[in-house]
Amino acid sequence: MATNSKPKTTTSAATSAEKKTPAKSDAAKELKDLFEDSLKDIYWAEKALVKALPKMQKNATDETLKQAIGQHLEETKVQVSRLEETFESIGVKAQAKKCDAMQGLLDEADSIIEETEPGTVRDAGIIAASQKVEHYEIATYGTLAAFAKVLGEKEALSNLLETLEEEKNCDQLLTQLADTNLNSKAK
Repeated sequence: MATNSKPKTTTSAATSAEKKTPAKSDAAKELKDLFEDSLKDIYWAEKALVKALPKMQKNATDETLKQAIGQHLEETKVQVSRLEETFESIGVKAQAKKCDAMQGLLDEADSIIEETEPGTVRDAGIIAASQKVEHYEIATYGTLAAFAKVLGEKEALSNLLETLEEEKNCDQLLTQLADTNLNSKAK
């Protein structure tokens, strides 16, 4: 008879609990706290994007891409205002909290611009970086809308769903630009 030489491992509830990261003193205790904290995060992200989009637009060479970035810049400015309305609707002062995820995505976009020659390859890189930003925003606004729905924050939900739809449309436009034109030229 063969015996299994692997030692059996058991995990007790106490061992699992010991491995959990302790919460900070100001950690969210309720969904409303997490909702507000996440709003502050995306508010910072959108404001940072307002500053970053002009650089992307300046470095793009394809006119259609430049126009799309310019259009999204104007849309993002409206989204910042809409977030301010959302804060007001839930009775919280609009406040930005640094979004590490967006900072990382914008740093990556800068790197792509620096690491590509001007032209179609850079344009393809700008689209790729932009879509990463859009996907982050889509995930964030979808989550925030779900939180607002559970919390019964109807005005916030409406605002968040409107922005979510705009982000999805932007992502779709970027995909269309890449598929119909730019990626083939960059080849």
